Amino acid sequence: MALTLRNLLYEVTSGVARVIINRPPMNILDQATIQEMQQVLDSIAEDPAIDIIVFSGAGPRAFSAGVEIRDHLPEAAPATLPGFHRLFLTLMDLERTTIAAVHGFCLGGGCELALFCDWVIATANAQFGQPEIKVGAFPPVAAVWLPKLIGYRRALELICDGQSISAQEARDIGMISEIVANDHLDAAVAATVARLRERSPLVLRLARRAMQIGQPSFRESLLQSEKLYLDQLLRTEDAVEGLTAFLEKRPPVWKGR
Repeated sequence: MALTLRNLLYEVTSGVARVIINRPPMNILDQATIQEMQQVLDSIAEDPAIDIIVFSGAGPRAFSAGVEIRDHLPEAAPATLPGFHRLFLTLMDLERTTIAAVHGFCLGGGCELALFCDWVIATANAQFGQPEIKVGAFPPVAAVWLPKLIGYRRALELICDGQSISAQEARDIGMISEIVANDHLDAAVAATVARLRERSPLVLRLARRAMQIGQPSFRESLLQSEKLYLDQLLRTEDAVEGLTAFLEKRPPVWKGR
């Protein structure tokens, strides 16, 4: 599949696909970037030689600070949200081993993407967070995924408080796999890839599938979370107020309706 990409860098070497969000400084995921990422994942699906996917962000400041705020507004969200969520459902269906190489800010939808990966290798200066609550929203993927990953109460703190945490805090609660020095990220990812390449890709795939047995369906849970966001949250005045206030660089005035 021939790809024309403006917001991503993509290369495949020896069965490892590297996907770099190329919108520095913050690598915001707008609709065009989400569509390009879907094209990349669809291309990977057609290449059985690819068994590992590595996600990272360009520039020194961020893995990704999340989905474009304007694309959360009621007129854009019905297109943005299902498209973004399709990435996660595609990753589930691909059953490839995934690695997130995280540096700097890893927030919102960027944090959801990173934490959905099998391995999360982060630099010491990385910061993780789901700040959506501050703009009158909630993160549908994280709402479904984080309780499975770190437990209900810690997930509730991250989603309903909205504060960012350090790489060390993220490691302590089981959000990420490894912390490395700020200049050692590429080497640490290469070492993890080398270890994984010593295993059978088929057996890795089956092991991951076995770990999902008995868990609630991610697909069904995500679609219910998405429906709650689109059908109820976006009909509230507070959701529009929070997003608008962020864009206008002012404190929101909550009305409770």
